[in-house]
Amino acid sequence: MSKSLVNKYNIAGPRYTSYPTVPYWDSSTFSLEKWKTSLQRSFKESNKKEGVSLYIHLPFCESLCTFCGCNKRITKQHSVELPYINAVLKEWRLYLELFNEKPLIKELHLGGGTPTFFSPENLKYLISEILESSALALNYEFSFEGHPNNTTLEHLQALYDVGFRRVSYGVQDYNETVQKAIHRIQPFENVKNATEMARDIGYTSVGHDIIFGLPFQTLAHVKETILKTKSLFPDRLAFYSYAHVPWIKGNGQRGFKDTDLPSAPLKRAQYEMGKQLLAEVGYEEIGMDHFALKTDTLYQSMENGKLHRNFMGYTASKTKAMIGLGVSSISDSWYGFAQNVKDVKSYYELLKKNTIPVYRGHILNKEDLIVRQHILNLMCRFKTAWDKEDLYFEELPDALIQLKEMESDGLIKIGTNSITITEKGKPFVRNVCMAFDVLLKRKQPNNQLFSMTV
Repeated sequence: MSKSLVNKYNIAGPRYTSYPTVPYWDSSTFSLEKWKTSLQRSFKESNKKEGVSLYIHLPFCESLCTFCGCNKRITKQHSVELPYINAVLKEWRLYLELFNEKPLIKELHLGGGTPTFFSPENLKYLISEILESSALALNYEFSFEGHPNNTTLEHLQALYDVGFRRVSYGVQDYNETVQKAIHRIQPFENVKNATEMARDIGYTSVGHDIIFGLPFQTLAHVKETILKTKSLFPDRLAFYSYAHVPWIKGNGQRGFKDTDLPSAPLKRAQYEMGKQLLAEVGYEEIGMDHFALKTDTLYQSMENGKLHRNFMGYTASKTKAMIGLGVSSISDSWYGFAQNVKDVKSYYELLKKNTIPVYRGHILNKEDLIVRQHILNLMCRFKTAWDKEDLYFEELPDALIQLKEMESDGLIKIGTNSITITEKGKPFVRNVCMAFDVLLKRKQPNNQLFSMTV
């Protein structure tokens, strides 16, 4: 890839797990009651047809990884497990009161933090209680994020017993210098054992998460990590750029200096080399920074046009309603977003008052919904169109003018009523989306809010 293109387009920009992006949510038009109404509408329209997605945030970790931008709480006290699980179940019951029928669960994902901080027994109790009050959609998919160092055979079996068939392991990088910098020491043998245990039990999809652009990381380090990953042949891979956002409160990104990070051209070279190595053994690129074998549901959903992107990342199917449980979780009704309080103590206090613990959100207007659809199309299919009147918005001509230069650089093709991102342009999909982001253009931030796009 041209170094000049990297330098030209390497700017701060959103990853577009939502539109509007969180910094541009309008709190003045949001309330808990409006959120409930929007979710009830979504549930009524879609529960019987497609079901709902459920994300559960389990924030506890025994040690701090200094690359992590997630909401987490560091503790070695496992006495926190049951009180937290019971609080999550209380929140779930408050949501159930909004519906006139059992939720049909299509997707359920455990994220963190470290979900496998919790004991197998407590995780099984959590899921069993949720399933007791729900029904299951056809072809439902349950998944969890596993830490290779502490995901045991008992964890895998307990979750398998309640319907889990997919696990993703955070690998990041196998080089010891890089691992020390990010405070994440995990030998290849631990990842190998965790991967093989899942397959032996019967998990049908094992994923690995790898990051490029980490402190002290070289091309040789990335190559070594990819080659070791290929030997285990995970069904899908997240291979994404390290998001350096140390200004966000609560982040642990303090274990290294900015000067320890690879340059933007080196980061891009790391990605291109990794992508080539993965393609050689049959991995297909899915959306942005994701790869899957043709046997995996993520690839199949891309092929049949059903790939979706939300706060859980890329998913094999779309549900209008996604309910987030636990501290900091974000819910999506399609018509609105709502985020829970980030502090465990505040979360408990609101639940004691029988209040859904939301502290901010956004109700989407007509323009938001149109722009959101275009950005989803670009992120999931690398193309979008506005041949129908309901996908036209007032500032679309301005977006097309802005995109002319990207067309000149061979990154996109602009048709009469459409845009297609070229193979050359795929690494710059975030930049293309930014041309549609009317809120970002109307109010450019004074401070950096987002990680760099390249």
